[in-house]
Amino acid sequence: MNSVNRKSVMHTILMGLLHSLFGLFIVLTSLWFCLAIWIQQPLGQMVSYLIIALWVIFAFSILGIYFTKNLFSRKTDTLIYIAAFLISLLWYFNIPAKQDRQWSPEVSRIFSYEKQGNLVTIHNVRNFNWHSETQYDEQWDTRTFNLDHITGVNIITSYWMGPQIAHTLVSFNFSDQKPLVFSIEIRKEKTESFSAIGGFFRQFELSLIAADEKDIVYTRSNIRGEQVYFFPIQLPKAESKALFEEYLSKSDGLAKNPKWYNTLTSNCTTLVFDMIQAISPKKLPSDYRLFASGYLPNYLYDLGALSHQWSMKEWYKNAHINPRTARYAHFKYQNSTNFSKVVRLGLPQPLEK
Repeated sequence: MNSVNRKSVMHTILMGLLHSLFGLFIVLTSLWFCLAIWIQQPLGQMVSYLIIALWVIFAFSILGIYFTKNLFSRKTDTLIYIAAFLISLLWYFNIPAKQDRQWSPEVSRIFSYEKQGNLVTIHNVRNFNWHSETQYDEQWDTRTFNLDHITGVNIITSYWMGPQIAHTLVSFNFSDQKPLVFSIEIRKEKTESFSAIGGFFRQFELSLIAADEKDIVYTRSNIRGEQVYFFPIQLPKAESKALFEEYLSKSDGLAKNPKWYNTLTSNCTTLVFDMIQAISPKKLPSDYRLFASGYLPNYLYDLGALSHQWSMKEWYKNAHINPRTARYAHFKYQNSTNFSKVVRLGLPQPLEK
């Protein structure tokens, strides 16, 4: 084969690859746009379905024209589709996150605080008494914490769909106050339920909850039947205080500028990592376990944040609180103090540094 023929073959292969990539681009971006419309339903259900149908027809027409070269050139065909897709992106990235929707009661309030030195008074600490997923006694507290009295930090992971994915919560121990849990969650409206797919398409605003352990941990272990693990981590006192303050700062930011939850990039684990990174004196390594959040305890173990007195297998066995909280359900006095004691039974408490 002479050089001219080789160049011709290579050109044919290259152009075939480019055409295939453009076809794949149309398919994937059309799938993204249709899902975004289906989740958002910007003009109501029927109009949204009509938009999806019209876009599918449009995309197939673009593909047909591109490969048959009827009506107009491939260049024009490509420019038409890219222009339409850019308009869809303009719409999508200008969907505003809001604070004034009809929220589900458990995320209806945003906590606020006043800080004087090391004393922090937090309003709207959630302290519901849960009877079932839909029945609860609603209660919001005001509590004061002395940041000098933080005695420990705990990472809590709650599994509901296999070992890869877990919800991450952070609990702070105090010497003179009940523990406080911070949880980054979706802010559901009254008619909504969690959807991992919806979380990719701006269905939910981001919510930061401050709550009592008996509320936010108990509802996962005892009401929803999730598998919950409680890990006391080794964090110097100065960094523990800084992490608490980082949560306060995050709350300020969300109160002023509501943001969207994202299943992959802006969720309960990635945002906790961002806050820990912000207060850490050294750069923490990026790791796939920040996205496969069920493996976060293993990541912490490798970093030395979990004590190496146990192997990870032993940690998972001892940190599993469900057997203990099942017994708690039969306690005569089911209060916050007793619940917090139960979840910590048998677990090491890191020494202050």
